[in-house]
Amino acid sequence: MATIERRQFDTLIIGAGGGGLRASLKLAEADLSVAVVSKVFPTRSHTVAAQGGMNAALANVQPDNWHWHMFDTVKGSDYLGDQDAIEYMCRAAPKAVYELEHFGVPFSRLDNGKIYQRAFGGQSQNFGGDQASRTCAAADRTGHAILHSLYQQNIRAKTHFFDEYFAVDLMTDEDGHVLGAVIFNIQDGQIIVIEAKTTLLATGGAGQLYKTTTNALINTGDGMGMAMRAGIPLQDMEFFQFHPTGIAGRGMLITEGARGEGGYLVNADGERLMERYAPKAKDLASRDVVSRAIAIEIREGRGCGPNKDYVLLKLDHLGEEVIQKRLPGIRQTCITFLGIDPAEQAIPVYPTAHYTMGGIPTNRFGQVVVPVKDTPEEPVAGLYAAGECACVSVHGGNRLGGNSLLDILVFGRAAANHIIDYLKENKYHRAMNEDAVSTIVEKIRSYDQPKSNGESVAELRKTLKQVMEEHCSVFRNKEVLQQGVDKVEQLAQRMKNISINDSSHTFNTAKVEAFELENLMAVALATIHSAYAREESRGAHSRTDFTERDDKSWMRHSLYSFENGLDYKPVRTKPMSVESFPPKPRVY
Repeated sequence: MATIERRQFDTLIIGAGGGGLRASLKLAEADLSVAVVSKVFPTRSHTVAAQGGMNAALANVQPDNWHWHMFDTVKGSDYLGDQDAIEYMCRAAPKAVYELEHFGVPFSRLDNGKIYQRAFGGQSQNFGGDQASRTCAAADRTGHAILHSLYQQNIRAKTHFFDEYFAVDLMTDEDGHVLGAVIFNIQDGQIIVIEAKTTLLATGGAGQLYKTTTNALINTGDGMGMAMRAGIPLQDMEFFQFHPTGIAGRGMLITEGARGEGGYLVNADGERLMERYAPKAKDLASRDVVSRAIAIEIREGRGCGPNKDYVLLKLDHLGEEVIQKRLPGIRQTCITFLGIDPAEQAIPVYPTAHYTMGGIPTNRFGQVVVPVKDTPEEPVAGLYAAGECACVSVHGGNRLGGNSLLDILVFGRAAANHIIDYLKENKYHRAMNEDAVSTIVEKIRSYDQPKSNGESVAELRKTLKQVMEEHCSVFRNKEVLQQGVDKVEQLAQRMKNISINDSSHTFNTAKVEAFELENLMAVALATIHSAYAREESRGAHSRTDFTERDDKSWMRHSLYSFENGLDYKPVRTKPMSVESFPPKPRVY
């Protein structure tokens, strides 16, 4: 152990997307020592792929306020979102946008110079009114603009980056305090123990659970897997969002902003199909509604193409000027990957795995919370989470488009604020549990000696993605989910015998993929078990055998852990300062 490098910081942040970088900037500016660990160069974090925009009730286009934003988010969540956290997020949204503007984010502009806002799904101008334009956008590259601006601000603030390092596991002491993590350098295999008074998980989602996904290869649920191995349950993992408009058969994202600019979906008969499923909101209904509509159209034989396995997204009526100004990235994606220009031809689309609405349970201050005895939410000392890996829960059963960038920035900042206060009372590093450190180090080194006849990481990952695609997709039922549970459990057992053929220390990506698969398997177990147990349809969790929402039995959050299996806790239905929104039928 003496040869292993050790570093000490006030805060360790694992993940360099929008949530992690917003937190690190706040902490660095508070003159704290901050380490940001990322397995990719920070500007390659998945926030860079966010296209459509960020919601905030700025009222630059039409009347709006945060109450309407809050109502739309509660309704969009199918009433499973925690209303205190939703209120906090919606109230903080305008300030978060203006902060980004001052950091240098080049938002698109209206003719009067104000920030441009487009319409997005699930937004109402008022309670039952017309579609709002609430989504602040930088063309269709909003996440790219935000991530690069935050990274540049962090460089200015002298944040310490560990680029292309992989965080393996959290370190805890006997009292349950989180004391940092053990990481290794992907370039040369060097192991480093990072001791930290506070640790923030900001590792993003787990879209690589599925065969067809909008998510990059890096989205393997690393923070969620680390949390589960530290004894922390995952919350609401049955709610996985399928984006209605991924490029058919390939998964690349076509932003909801395309429909916000006036695009619409048609079936093989040339009908605007969403008029059948959401007569008022039509193509700007919430994502779960649109995804199910497309799946039903195809199932009933109205799909397009030789195999009738997709529908078409029409943008050609908008004109080349609008498309080039507002959707330049989408246009280039279609030209590159499909050989078609959306200014001239319709785009073939089909729902694709997009967003993890569940995750590590937190409160609105970013603290990771776990049930202890009769208390449903007790903070884990020294541990925070923000962004897609966390579940605050502001998205509940279904996330509204434009709320994800808002989520990571508001709660990344909130976590940093709480960390600053926490460190005023906890000024010193706690003693390390050396046995725990040794266990993690041995785990990393175990791959240095390849096993004979071990399981292939690539084959297990491929099989897992296929199983999740077939057994836990847009529509679900007991039989299909039961088969999925059995198959994932079998794959988890096979994980114990995985082996890699590369024992080198230089850019050993096989070792990285083995650890990523361990995290994906943990997330898959939480997802499939939680989905099998929830006997209702709510948000993105749509059961053909339980077709109605059941507020009497299922208005509660699921919690899945290795130690205790499934447990539940109540939804926080009381906002901070306004009256709560009681459950109603959710129609668009």
